[in-house]
Amino acid sequence: MDFLPLFCQLQNKPVLIVGGGEVAVRKARLLLDAKAKITINAPHLEPQLMSWAEQGRLTVCAADFHPELLDGKWLVIAATNQPEVNHQVFHEANLRQIFCNVVDSPAHCSAIMPAIIDRSPLMVAISSAGAAPVLSRQLREKLEALLPQHLGQLAALAGKLREQVKLIPDKLARRRFWERLFSHERLACQLARGQQQAAEQSVAELLDEQPQSKGSVTLVGAGPGDAGLLTLSGLQQLQQADVVVYDRLVSQAVLALVRRDAERIFVGKEAGRHCVPQQAINQLLLEQARLGKQVVRLKGGDPFIFGRGGEELETLAEAGIPFSVVPGITAASGCAAYSGIPLTHRDHAQRVQFITGHDKEGNIAQEWSALAAPRQTLVFYMGLAHAARIQDALQTHGMPGHTPVALVEQGTQLSQRVVRGELQQLAELARQVKSPSLIIIGSVVTLADKLDWYGEANAIHGI
Repeated sequence: MDFLPLFCQLQNKPVLIVGGGEVAVRKARLLLDAKAKITINAPHLEPQLMSWAEQGRLTVCAADFHPELLDGKWLVIAATNQPEVNHQVFHEANLRQIFCNVVDSPAHCSAIMPAIIDRSPLMVAISSAGAAPVLSRQLREKLEALLPQHLGQLAALAGKLREQVKLIPDKLARRRFWERLFSHERLACQLARGQQQAAEQSVAELLDEQPQSKGSVTLVGAGPGDAGLLTLSGLQQLQQADVVVYDRLVSQAVLALVRRDAERIFVGKEAGRHCVPQQAINQLLLEQARLGKQVVRLKGGDPFIFGRGGEELETLAEAGIPFSVVPGITAASGCAAYSGIPLTHRDHAQRVQFITGHDKEGNIAQEWSALAAPRQTLVFYMGLAHAARIQDALQTHGMPGHTPVALVEQGTQLSQRVVRGELQQLAELARQVKSPSLIIIGSVVTLADKLDWYGEANAIHGI
């Protein structure tokens, strides 16, 4: 982080702008909005600056820059068209430990002026640390269109209610109130239309409303790793959760999207070593929901494809706990796409099968003759430990040894590796990758030579 985002209270505080051109006008307008006490230092000034000076809104020092002007200032902006003057301002400000912004010169800035979305008292600031100001402005334009104008009124209302809401004794109940307030569609419409009396009535109803004592659980599919593959609904659930129960297959990029004050509980599992038994996970979800919390059970991939999500929901249903499911992109789809391997193709495969590498007891009993049939794609989850068995069984039941295979390690993430070869090499290939890895078998694997958009450099061919 090159610059710490910081909102400064500059009301009635002295600031200095060195420069009198159009850029100085733009900076002065922002500082006037912040109610700062502005001094403009420049031999010549734009008419707008002179007009503000005549109105008594700022002070003018019509002279060349001299360091004494910095005395007592909280912030200085260098906005001249003379680099040597701007650099002198920066140097003198540093000597006095005064924050300085030099326009269009990030290397000479101790403070950055961001692109701003003003919904006072709600403010959104966007900065690229001076590297890409046009990109910052474009992002601001997009967010301007997304953020309703009434948000400022809603934030101001929340400020007035803070002391009253503090009287609610339970911390969780207080947060529930704020969540209901900020998502209350009727209140939003009333504020937008200026219907103050109706808005006050809506707030009174919210304060009188009894929060639900029973919690709920939402199963959320985190996808195969890339945080960009998390669904919008999944992201919303992560932002609302009181508790997030997650496993080893959930990437750090996805976990970074969890609300910061949410409790995180790791129940990771590895092949041959279960950190928390499934039954204990089921009970943990029950216990947290019974405390009145909104629980997210975050699972890698999709919770209903070899994620044991159905087992967890059965436990919740039997206990009468409300639940819901947000599907995720399953590992087969994500890993195949990021490896340039279409799971189906009219010339290669008219069917795709998802197969678990082991059942509840750790066995790998399968209908091998059906799996060895031609013109299909097989995707084995959790199959590394049984790669030799898979290789032998498929060949024994008629699948050619030269059938293409791919093993995808850390699929869809920056660390993704793809090892490709033939079925007769599968056991050896499996020793080259680490869990979690997915095994894809079928002639569609050959299409990766044409379609690997993610990074052919990460693919390893043969052994």
